[in-house]
Amino acid sequence: MASLKVLFTSPEINPANRKALTIPIFNPIDRYGRVFFFACFGFMVAFLSWYAFPPLLTVTIKKDLHMSQQDVANSNIVALLATFLVRFIAGPLCDRYGPRLVFVGLLLAGSLPTAMAGLVTGPKGLIALRFFVGILGGTFVPCQVWCTGFFDKKIVGTANSLAAGWGNAGGGITYFVMPAIFDSLVHNQGLPAHKAWRVAYVVPFIIIIVIAMGMLFLCEDTPTGKWSERHLWAKETSSAESVSQGKVVDLTSGFSSNGPSTTPSLYNMGMDDIEKKGGAQTPRVVDKDASAMGQIDTLRQDTVVAPTRKEAFRVAFSLSTMAVAIPYACSFGSELAINSILGTYYDKNFPTLGQTKTGQWAAMFGLLNVVFRPIGGLLGDVLYRCTGTVWSKKLLLTSLGLIMGAFELAIGFTNPHNEGTMFGLVAGLALFLEACNGANFAVVPHVHSYANGIVSGIVGGFGNLGGIIFAIVFRYHGSDYAKSLWIIGAISLGANLAVAWIRPVPKIPVISS
Repeated sequence: MASLKVLFTSPEINPANRKALTIPIFNPIDRYGRVFFFACFGFMVAFLSWYAFPPLLTVTIKKDLHMSQQDVANSNIVALLATFLVRFIAGPLCDRYGPRLVFVGLLLAGSLPTAMAGLVTGPKGLIALRFFVGILGGTFVPCQVWCTGFFDKKIVGTANSLAAGWGNAGGGITYFVMPAIFDSLVHNQGLPAHKAWRVAYVVPFIIIIVIAMGMLFLCEDTPTGKWSERHLWAKETSSAESVSQGKVVDLTSGFSSNGPSTTPSLYNMGMDDIEKKGGAQTPRVVDKDASAMGQIDTLRQDTVVAPTRKEAFRVAFSLSTMAVAIPYACSFGSELAINSILGTYYDKNFPTLGQTKTGQWAAMFGLLNVVFRPIGGLLGDVLYRCTGTVWSKKLLLTSLGLIMGAFELAIGFTNPHNEGTMFGLVAGLALFLEACNGANFAVVPHVHSYANGIVSGIVGGFGNLGGIIFAIVFRYHGSDYAKSLWIIGAISLGANLAVAWIRPVPKIPVISS
């Protein structure tokens, strides 16, 4: 009962960083529960609208706009392209303006083209429209950065995977929602099909606006309030704690209290201090994950700062960032590409099921995110609490990625024509693929944590890059979906093995005492 109670009550707070140590999932009155609620549902409605076209594109829209199979494939690729670009931009914006405002801005920007679906008259128009609707996919980055800011590292993997997993489920829910809205407009309202599908897209537009307004007026940027006050907890803690030689560190600047005040930057937290002292000290490299840093080091790493361009590139292209970005390109990239073709693949292998049944079975792949993605984050957190090292999370991530690739190879080589075999293999693929997504964002908060927005944006962007690459693979192999799947599986196995050796937490230069 005690374990269930934490789902309803206000969470215990880590006094060092003001982050929650439990997740009040069913308590939207509490500020932590409220942020979790809107992070989940904000991403869910974004994903629902982002993937609202494939359920009706298979027959209705394709027929009405006289689209070829190549036009459909191109629209799927373009829908991922905008998200790919937006996610890279969203990361630095989150570090500078805060994830809540970025989240709201992306929802509002993506809602407008969603409402304009009724103006489309041809294939080129739909392709252009889906590019701008793809802005909604970028909401994943502020969703994860926002959760990371409110939940402690002991449970952040679970929080991130729950928010993203339930959000990703929107890709499955849309297979039920959009056809249901369309059918209601045709059968109950008497609209012709070519008008009904256009009117149907007004519904996700309204839902997005409601969620965005709730997020804007009912939630906070950080546990201490405004984004501009994000350093408040660090100031209060540092004022109560003295560091070496009796100096108090001002975490808004990165210098000791008797030093000059400057604009904060990512790297003035260590190397700049060495330069100030004329290089007399030798920088000592420590593994932040393996050693006891002391509270002040933890505070400095958890404090998000606005990056300079040079610092952003440094973080973005570090090996530790690539070690989580590349596996995510394989796992989430596979999910995006498979979501777009799964209904058609089922229809090809099981034509007797019909459009409605194949769509419902395809929806299950996305809906399983509700359970399977949180499993990855939860396992990562459990291993971290047991071992005290991020390497345990990294090994879990690699293992899940390799098993995911093996399932893709199995489906591709066997190309099942038995319903039980096909649905069983796809469910197994969903388990390891979606758990891999969750495990990935259990590692991300540890990688350059003072630049979490940048890292989250890069990793999220790579997920869409993988989706684009894999969608192109599907496009150029036409209806030979099995061949495309085993190619994707081989790429996933190779990519995960290639980055398995990279340390999950980068070595950070600090001053020798």
